[in-house]
Amino acid sequence: MGTVDVETEWFLVAKMRAFVETQDPSAKETDNFTLRRFLRARDLDIEKGSSLFLKYLKWRRQTVPNGFISESEIQNDLSQRKVFMQGFDKARRPILVCFLAKHDYSKRNMEEFKRFVTYALDKACARMPSGQEKFICIADLKGWTYGHCDIRAYIASLETMQSYYPERLGKALLINVPGIFMKAWKIIYPFIDKNTKEKFIFVDNKKLQEALLEDIHESQLPEIYGGNLPVVPIENA
Repeated sequence: MGTVDVETEWFLVAKMRAFVETQDPSAKETDNFTLRRFLRARDLDIEKGSSLFLKYLKWRRQTVPNGFISESEIQNDLSQRKVFMQGFDKARRPILVCFLAKHDYSKRNMEEFKRFVTYALDKACARMPSGQEKFICIADLKGWTYGHCDIRAYIASLETMQSYYPERLGKALLINVPGIFMKAWKIIYPFIDKNTKEKFIFVDNKKLQEALLEDIHESQLPEIYGGNLPVVPIENA
């Protein structure tokens, strides 16, 4: 990402706004912070940032025509109880906890799964306090085997997050990672854009709680990791 001062960055956002509003009048309803995230995701390149944002507007109208994804649209994925949300880290970023071994590849419907990812990301964004634009994710791979491997779903999740929720991920902590997962990671890694790659952190099992406590206070850490908060299913968060 290019290094510029705040004034210059907002000037670029204003130029981007002027352009995207001529291409899609609905862009007028979007706040400047959102435009800035899309601009930052493309290293402050107005043309590329605008293209990404206009693609997002079209996607949003098609994927979320009612303004939200209802639980009735994603019952299969919700029933697997694989994504939870509770608490905030020390930077006041909401905490998502994802259990990858609970994802049932045999029952996965890709269109529903994409809606589920959108639902979860919308939930995380809605929980962000004023002044915060990012969330943190704990991706727990305990019990993960080749039988849980779903490369298409992993890539779909990345593409949704990177294309339609740029600059929302603050950090992803991968924990309880079995060695066999690294073969899948080598396939997934090229699909992660350069601004996102550095946000994925593999945590050493021997230093798990220590690593989590660097970002999350014990009072906000899930009980299953030695903290004080119970994990809450995403639909109840």
